[in-house]
Amino acid sequence: MTQPLDSYVSGTSDAPLLGETIGSALDRAVARWGDREALVSPSHDVRWTWREFAARVDALAAGFLALGLEPGARIGVWSLNRPEWTLTQFAAARAGLILVTINPAYRLSELEFALGKVGCAAIVTATVFKTSNYMEMLNTLLPELARATPGDLHAARLPSLRAVIQIGGPKAPGTVAFDDISAMGGARHREQIVALSKILQFDDPVNIQFTSGTTGSPKGVTLTHHNILNNGYFTGRAMRLTENDRICIPVPLYHCFGMVMGNLASVTLGATMVYPGEGFDPLATLQTVEREKCTTLYGVPTMFIAELDHPEFSKFDLSSLRTGIMAGAPCPIEVMKRVNTEMNMREVTIAYGMTETSPVSFQSATDDPLERRVSTVGRIHPHVEVKVVDLEGRIVPRGERGELCTRGYSVMLGYWDEAEKTAEVLDAGGWMHTGDIAVIDAEGYCNIVGRIKDLVIRGGENLYPREIEEFLFRHPKIQDVQIFGVADQRYGEELCAWIRVRAGETLTEPEVRAFCDGQIAHNKIPRYVEFVEEFPMTVTGKIQKFVMRDQVEQRLGLKAAKTA
Repeated sequence: MTQPLDSYVSGTSDAPLLGETIGSALDRAVARWGDREALVSPSHDVRWTWREFAARVDALAAGFLALGLEPGARIGVWSLNRPEWTLTQFAAARAGLILVTINPAYRLSELEFALGKVGCAAIVTATVFKTSNYMEMLNTLLPELARATPGDLHAARLPSLRAVIQIGGPKAPGTVAFDDISAMGGARHREQIVALSKILQFDDPVNIQFTSGTTGSPKGVTLTHHNILNNGYFTGRAMRLTENDRICIPVPLYHCFGMVMGNLASVTLGATMVYPGEGFDPLATLQTVEREKCTTLYGVPTMFIAELDHPEFSKFDLSSLRTGIMAGAPCPIEVMKRVNTEMNMREVTIAYGMTETSPVSFQSATDDPLERRVSTVGRIHPHVEVKVVDLEGRIVPRGERGELCTRGYSVMLGYWDEAEKTAEVLDAGGWMHTGDIAVIDAEGYCNIVGRIKDLVIRGGENLYPREIEEFLFRHPKIQDVQIFGVADQRYGEELCAWIRVRAGETLTEPEVRAFCDGQIAHNKIPRYVEFVEEFPMTVTGKIQKFVMRDQVEQRLGLKAAKTA
């Protein structure tokens, strides 16, 4: 009798890991693809080749040194998707600085926490975008700014912060204009940049990204050149990207999806970065794909749904599209099928990971059967290991559910200045405990069946919201659906469904129940069904089920049974 396979898998590859810094990767891109387009941002009238882009990066890096920033210093970037964001990303890496990517949706208390937590010495900030007045918030947080000598700020609430670098205008008192920084670096600073390129190590920290903070304060995930450069490279290789590809990047740059899977995949493989706009707009994305003949499109499921359901969708020629990534949240099967056929993305891939793992650890292949691409997150990434463990930390057999753990080059250094929090998720063996419930099948394909925190335990039975969501997605009138648990006196928890109905359709609770009757087990039929216009979510498209749960429990006065 043969022993069942256990759920440990490791990724092999004919391509070795890149042993270089982000600055070295940019030098290599210039040498190989210097006259090809590197960055296109139509709304900012930018169209730079790799050679032009690198020259701007070097000038900005020298300017950062002239401003007094020293290797190891933290520099924040607080802006939506703009060319200046990407220049800052690469220039910070060149100058040995640690880029702190700040969510553009942050408000005062969150911004103060992030800048203070990691001791930022400078911040590159947008001026205003829609309802976010960044300079107004900074002036509230830093009343000393208006009277400060630019580049020599001394603020009571953020004592480490010396410089506020402003993108765009009108220029606020006490700030340094972004466009002026590049002219500040002299010959000495440029020589320093060259010297640094020989000293910087690929294991040096280069980026701090804050987790979304759905539970407790956000934590600063500290990532190295080696972490994120390789992850961008192998994510791009999974899509078979070359210098002939053009990646449409409507996902936020401040998150791994944009800056790693987008920008760093591009610099390692020569693809062009194309930004359809500062914030996500389905129409602008469709227009940009058509005009720029993009071959690759990124997005979270809600973005693809918005594009597919746009009233003008059928007018666009998307024939240039070939591949892309759908990630950031579970992908509804029906949406994936439409992206394959209606958007011409027959080689679209699903990717799975987390910020703490740079981010991708599983990705489907471009030639995986459609059934595999719509029902799993693919197979293990090269040079990465994973295992699925039970509550005692023991590996379970293939086909059994458990917590997914990841190990390898992609695992973060740790949470910035939080040794205890780091130890909670990163064990002595180097395994990152993801908090995700996964199943790995006999062929090594992984299915994420939920979050440990999302698991609904109704009357002692484990219910997986993802499974019920996939069933309800088959209803022709349902555009989007989220299932979550709410408190219940009798069962401990009950299921609640929030449903977004397709435009022009009407749907009732009895219709939803009738659709479920006899098709799924009675204990999987939601006790509460509510129809909503939108779901609360983070800027990266992650649904915040805890917010939904709180709202329903408060409105309906639901409480769990008292336990001894």
